[in-house]
Amino acid sequence: FFFFFLFSFYHFGICFENVDTMATIVECADFDAESIAKDLRAAMKGMGTNEKKIIKALTSVNNDQRQVVSKKYKTMFGRDLIKDLKSELGGNMEDVAVAFMYTPIQYTCHTLHGAMAGIGTDEETLCEVLASRTNEEIAAINALYKETYDKTLEDHIMSETSGNLRRILVSLVQGDRDESEDIDDDKARADAQALFDAGEGSWGTDESEFNRVFMSSGYPHLRAVFKAYREISDYDINKAIKREMSGDLEFAYLALVQCIRSPPEFFAERIKRAIDGLGTNDTSLIRAVVSRCEIDLKDVKEVFIDKYDKSLAKAVKDECSGDYERFLLAIIEGNEA
Repeated sequence: FFFFFLFSFYHFGICFENVDTMATIVECADFDAESIAKDLRAAMKGMGTNEKKIIKALTSVNNDQRQVVSKKYKTMFGRDLIKDLKSELGGNMEDVAVAFMYTPIQYTCHTLHGAMAGIGTDEETLCEVLASRTNEEIAAINALYKETYDKTLEDHIMSETSGNLRRILVSLVQGDRDESEDIDDDKARADAQALFDAGEGSWGTDESEFNRVFMSSGYPHLRAVFKAYREISDYDINKAIKREMSGDLEFAYLALVQCIRSPPEFFAERIKRAIDGLGTNDTSLIRAVVSRCEIDLKDVKEVFIDKYDKSLAKAVKDECSGDYERFLLAIIEGNEA
């Protein structure tokens, strides 16, 4: 039995889930970059493109391994894998493939730049992305953004946004949040009172006080603040924000609250919003699925079905089609044996 297990493990390329991960796409134990590179070249060489083979190859390994495949592809064939994917694919299928091939930090920088490029600014995307990143991730994003676009992320945000929303975003890109697990109940009650006094307890809203509390405090502390707030107010912090703010500023604070409480719930709601109504916001859908597939997409799937009585896979099948649908489903269903 032991030797049969070893044969199966190495021959069939069984992938495995790391112990505490809720990722759907995990590291492949029997990783063969050369074999995958050959499969990808074969799928794109000659007349026609074998999209199913591309999907199978790319979703069989995690992002770190895809970067190795990309390098091996260039070594073996003297070609850039992402450029070949762009050349051979199109539409939403191309967008998923390219997003999937970027490193997480590259994809984040691409997303942030896209949200500010051209006419108008996609403030919701800026808030979604920056509210859900750690200090370490923000530091890496800042460095790569400057290297890629010859402009700091902060300067770009300053030029494209204004008012209180600009202050939130500038605070977020500092990547200076307290990330300790410590909770001081007295401080939590004091911060809750400060939020109450800055909003419900006064005429108008002192957004600077909200900025101070939300941007500098650690998530465990803020969860304690939200609990303390409910004890002194008739409203939950979410409802208080909705009463005191509007537009992109309201969305930014609600996004922060949701990311602090439950990132999977936040991204389940973002996916639902992307597929609701007439048409599908494919960019938002792709971003949510790709950006969470190696973090907590299993949790997002559980929240989605609990909240909306429909599996995430079924929702994607209802809204998408063809190879685009197949690619998203392969990511959602995952590569575990």
